[in-house]
Amino acid sequence: MKNNNFALFGLIFTTLLLSMSPLKADTPTDPLWPQLKTAYFGDKQIRENANGLLIIEAPKRAEDAAIVPISIKSLVPQSAENYIKHIHIVIDNNPDPYSAKFTLSDALDEVAISTRMRVDQYTDIRAIAEMNDGSLHMVSTFVKASGGCSAPAGKDAEAALARLGKTQIRMRTPIIGSPVDAQIIVSHPNYNGLQFDQKSRQYIPPHYVNKIDISYQGQMLIALEAGISVSEDPSIRFTFTPKEKGTLKALITDTKEMQFIAEKTL
Repeated sequence: MKNNNFALFGLIFTTLLLSMSPLKADTPTDPLWPQLKTAYFGDKQIRENANGLLIIEAPKRAEDAAIVPISIKSLVPQSAENYIKHIHIVIDNNPDPYSAKFTLSDALDEVAISTRMRVDQYTDIRAIAEMNDGSLHMVSTFVKASGGCSAPAGKDAEAALARLGKTQIRMRTPIIGSPVDAQIIVSHPNYNGLQFDQKSRQYIPPHYVNKIDISYQGQMLIALEAGISVSEDPSIRFTFTPKEKGTLKALITDTKEMQFIAEKTL
């Protein structure tokens, strides 16, 4: 599987843009998944309904289509011999269906990740776990939401730019050797190119976070490659077990190659 999955959606993206209507939120009559599977995974076999390995949770009907919470949890502990190497997030009916790729370390011990996505139409949201042996396992859930990809940012442009890149690491006081929940959140409007500026009467150029690298004591825990579906103010919640005292670090990069760093010493 190549790392340039985000470049593979061109034809699908164009087709969806031409067919988008703000008044229509129903699922397209012809499901896109067969085309998406071929575009992103070729002829590789994907085990569907892999509910014994992975759980995906999202609201059945989103309160805000621009900020839809998604949680992914593995039911199998990570180990050096058997672990989830990547999680691919596909939102079938979004303008760019391939929405995120998480690269994971077996040092996580367990996989429990939450983030927030934009959802453009009623759609299946899929999490495809790629194991270290290359096998693919999928779970999915259906979400009713519409208009999230073109929804304007929640803050005015000046306020958003004033806080651009402010990054926080939130977590309770950890106990060495015990799992702890942590959250990385970065202030960023995450313009995806589909928001319309009422003042200028033009679309706002894309400018969004496309990479988040999280490490502890220099060891990679999670690396996120993000597309245009990630919500404003990108956030990742995760669980990890610090084996010793050290520093948790988040390095965030956006499409203008701006970088933001946050660190927390335990």
